[in-house]
Amino acid sequence: MNIRADSFSPLPKDLKKAISERSATTFGQDAWQHFRKNYLAMGGLAVLVLIMVFSIIGPFFSQFDYASNDLMKTNLFPDWIHPFGTDELGRDILSRTMYGTRISLLIGFGSVVINLTIGIIYGGISGYLGGRLDNLMQRIIDIIFSIPDLLYVILLMVTFGAGIQNIFIVLGLINWVPMARIVRGQVLTLREQEFILAARILGAGTGKILFRHLLPNSIGPIIIVSALQIPTAIFMEAFLSFIGLGIQAPLVSLGSLVANGRMNIPSYSYALFFPALTIALLMLSLNFIGDGLRDALDPKLRR
Repeated sequence: MNIRADSFSPLPKDLKKAISERSATTFGQDAWQHFRKNYLAMGGLAVLVLIMVFSIIGPFFSQFDYASNDLMKTNLFPDWIHPFGTDELGRDILSRTMYGTRISLLIGFGSVVINLTIGIIYGGISGYLGGRLDNLMQRIIDIIFSIPDLLYVILLMVTFGAGIQNIFIVLGLINWVPMARIVRGQVLTLREQEFILAARILGAGTGKILFRHLLPNSIGPIIIVSALQIPTAIFMEAFLSFIGLGIQAPLVSLGSLVANGRMNIPSYSYALFFPALTIALLMLSLNFIGDGLRDALDPKLRR
């Protein structure tokens, strides 16, 4: 086949300039571009930021302490001084909601850090080494999965006792299993790829291959699972505090506020409404963010 020079023509100047000035996007930049196109996810992110500002910065501007009571101001309806009203001990519900949200967020994000640590190490070792060790480790996970989470949590909390430290431990012990399975599946898929074979040929050890090559390439699913586990942990803490096994006085959480507010539903429903509304907004925003991250980080869902 003869190729003639007159078969080609130079690119237009404007197109040539656009191609030369085009910059390559990284994986994170590409994911962010897709994430911000999801209006529900961006709305959830905005609500989450507002809730975090409300819980972290808000108490510094409040003139009331979450634990101080005033028996002369019991069960006051919302007004300009107490926008959320007061409870049966005269405590300001707005300041208590701020501190309770802070505790709930701390537990949600802190427990996910524990889940990440245990799940990534466990799932990575199981998937990379394989064989009998993988089979044994997966049977352990099956045994843990056979126990209902609610029963598991209640038994552990009764054993360890109530308190914020024990909540971290319990939620970390029960929520790492899904993370471990996700990481194992990713490692099983990636360990047969050519770049892993090249790393072995170059003399890379097991630890280096696992933590430098396999796990960084599994970051997308890990972020997705982590984002979806945060609302689960917050809701579980709220449930534990609701039944009296979670946060204990003088500390306060959204769950304990709901537990206190339910006693006054007929006469003072605002004591339940505002903490429950905060939980609902927090759950919705985190779930929308998790769904948005899943769509942005999973190439199959972008098609």
